[in-house]
Amino acid sequence: MTTSKSIIQDTAVASTRLAFDRLLLAGESQTLEFKASFDKATVESLVAFANAQGGTVLVGVTDSGRVQGITLGKESLNEWLVQIKSSTSPSIIPDLQVHQLDGKTIVAIDIAEFPVKPVSTKGRYYKRVASSNQALNANQISDLYMQSLQLSWDAYPAHHARVDDLSPIKIERFVSQVNAGGRFALDAATPMQALEKLNYVQQGQPTWAAMLLFAQEPLRHHIHIGRFKTPDIIIDDRQITDTLFEAVDQAMKFIISYIAVAFEFDGSIQRKERFAYPLPALREALLNAVVHRDYTDGSDIQIKIFDKQITIFSPGTFYGKLTVADVQADNYRSSLRNKLIAEGFYLTHAIEKYGSGFIRIRKALLEYPEVEFTVEEKFGGVVATFTQTRSQPESQPESQPESQPESASSLEARVLALLIRGPMGKREISAALGQKEVSGQLNKVIRALQVAGLIAGTLPHKPGSRLQQYRLKSSE
Repeated sequence: MTTSKSIIQDTAVASTRLAFDRLLLAGESQTLEFKASFDKATVESLVAFANAQGGTVLVGVTDSGRVQGITLGKESLNEWLVQIKSSTSPSIIPDLQVHQLDGKTIVAIDIAEFPVKPVSTKGRYYKRVASSNQALNANQISDLYMQSLQLSWDAYPAHHARVDDLSPIKIERFVSQVNAGGRFALDAATPMQALEKLNYVQQGQPTWAAMLLFAQEPLRHHIHIGRFKTPDIIIDDRQITDTLFEAVDQAMKFIISYIAVAFEFDGSIQRKERFAYPLPALREALLNAVVHRDYTDGSDIQIKIFDKQITIFSPGTFYGKLTVADVQADNYRSSLRNKLIAEGFYLTHAIEKYGSGFIRIRKALLEYPEVEFTVEEKFGGVVATFTQTRSQPESQPESQPESQPESASSLEARVLALLIRGPMGKREISAALGQKEVSGQLNKVIRALQVAGLIAGTLPHKPGSRLQQYRLKSSE
């Protein structure tokens, strides 16, 4: 007679078998690895799992998922544990469970994500990426360490830097923009104390973020940007070396100067100008490249403008647990490689909120069905690509170099580039353009940009007021 205990045991065995069948059928993954036998490669997989999300190694299973089984001695599991512990640093101690499948023995070795990373084996570091173990380079090892301690590279004091190396004009401009934005209140009378309050200066020494944002002599982290006819034919080329706020301005101005503009008429007196690409999307992609790049990597941000395509390369792969698949699904939480740099751009309203850049790009592209957007990891960094799948109607020729007489479209591009930094009044815009006073042409351009929906007025809403300012309209 079958007892209730045997029924429970049979049910448990069947349940275990079903669970393993599903694992074997699914194959190796981000959290699962098959090993025919226990060896040093098994330890490497455990290290890779510990440096990622944790995972399981099934020993006694071939790469194809076939259960071949293993032979265990009386002390085999203890010997494995000793080998794992002695060959890893910090030492990891996984959980080992023996299972029987079709009369064959397999061992499931489970390891959780390790709280203090990175873990190494024999001086080598690995991290699980998709279904393989990726050897880490020095920069990736440093990133893992700072992530586990919730540190940020840009918050460290810059070597040999002094407060005198910072530009008072840039700091005062930053404090003014922060206060105007309303996200934080700073004492404009004491700009250096304001930087200390935001941790850009610590114990009298500038951080790397402070040097990247406010240095009088900018650090040599370039934006290399060019206009290409073909991959081998360069029409225009520029290397931008400046502090980050200013570098974004200059790069955006260059990009806009080489984007065609189409004129649309909707029956009203005013024409509507439509750039070949959504400017807010290009701006977000550029900001992502500047804010989230790996500044310990000596490579340049590279922007290439072709007839029908724009690519933006940023050194450093996605940070933390973020993957290309997460970004493409618009379902992710951002991990900040450069917390203080991101904070600076957030406080000045250059970025709206952390982790929303790619979402905002896709929103801006909803009105541009002819533009395809892709993002991928390659060449040790992230490449964002905008491709025109069909031409805009009635597009005008590319903007002329600035040495030519200024056209309305060229002036519009320059105004938009200025407003990338934040809200400005007409007088400020005029001065930045090198004009002695607000011209009639500038007034017309500002009105045209408002009608086109590219800029909007900010408070106070008093036409003609000297306090009236203008800002780029959000892509949302």
